[in-house]
Amino acid sequence: MPPLCTPCCCGVLNRTLAVAFMVLLAFAIVVGNVVTLTVFVQTRQSRTPQGYLKSLAIADMMVGVLVVPFSVYTEISLMVTSAPPLWYHGNPTSPAALSSLGGPVGPWQPCMLIGPVFAGCTFVSISTIFLMTLERSVAILWPLHKDALVTRRRTLLLILLSWAASFLLALAPLIFSGNFTLEYNECSRMCNYSPLLFGGRLPPDANILLVFPAFDFTLLGGTLAVNIVSFTSIRLYTRKRKLLSEGSLSDAGGGGGGCLHRPSFSDIKAAKTIGILTFAFTASFSPIAVFVLGNVVGNTWCNFSFFAFWILTGNSCCNVIIYSVRDHRFRKGVTLLFQRERSPPHAEKT
Repeated sequence: MPPLCTPCCCGVLNRTLAVAFMVLLAFAIVVGNVVTLTVFVQTRQSRTPQGYLKSLAIADMMVGVLVVPFSVYTEISLMVTSAPPLWYHGNPTSPAALSSLGGPVGPWQPCMLIGPVFAGCTFVSISTIFLMTLERSVAILWPLHKDALVTRRRTLLLILLSWAASFLLALAPLIFSGNFTLEYNECSRMCNYSPLLFGGRLPPDANILLVFPAFDFTLLGGTLAVNIVSFTSIRLYTRKRKLLSEGSLSDAGGGGGGCLHRPSFSDIKAAKTIGILTFAFTASFSPIAVFVLGNVVGNTWCNFSFFAFWILTGNSCCNVIIYSVRDHRFRKGVTLLFQRERSPPHAEKT
């Protein structure tokens, strides 16, 4: 066992509780996002550019289908078997690490797939939220030009570009540096990027991992700025409408310096929903950013890393919860979906 693995965090009881939590989380992620995708495919109200931007459900479901089950499998293997798998450790003395350094080739490291998938899906989530924010801002600021600016073709192109850029960024530490590997971490119970230590020291390019939080917080900052502009426009319109209802402002020519645009109620509510999504993602990603920063400077927080990584993983089912509470079209689609499944055959109806 690694020196950081203490009985407190790696005992049988702790592993059992962790596996139970992972199984429940994987079930919630998969079921929730399958329902979301089914509603998206079968409901006409969701076949809009905004609906296509909800493709983040695919990224969330990949986390529930690949990332979490792999952690469940590894944890159960460590409880059942007396020795960990050959691919388990990714340190410089392991076969996987030696192969990357020109040594003998060892068994394939599954974390080389699972780790980039988790990182890539995280980047897809924030980039999709950013695109959704831009789409809603266009609907609020330029409602007359919304259909011309936001088309299905442009939306699909932006989604494809965001997926390509996200997974390319996830592979950046492996592409642009030979001093990193991916290994299953005892503390986080997940595949993590790990720098190869030389003489007990971090490699000189260890700070390349900072590109991950820099990318996410840049998009989060852009999302926040766009939301501020959108909500300012909504506030101006709401204030003008209130003054008009009180008779203290003339509506002739849109005077009074108020907002000339009249966003619909659905656009306003969708903007608020996306704002809640942004807040939820920021809250779930911030612990990871703190952990990465501490890891780069040489600090290791075992217990904190578990909570940080799995709080971020839990965000994959938060999006479904937020939409089910906030989006009336989504609720209507779910209702129609289950009513269709429970409806009796035509022969029984007659």
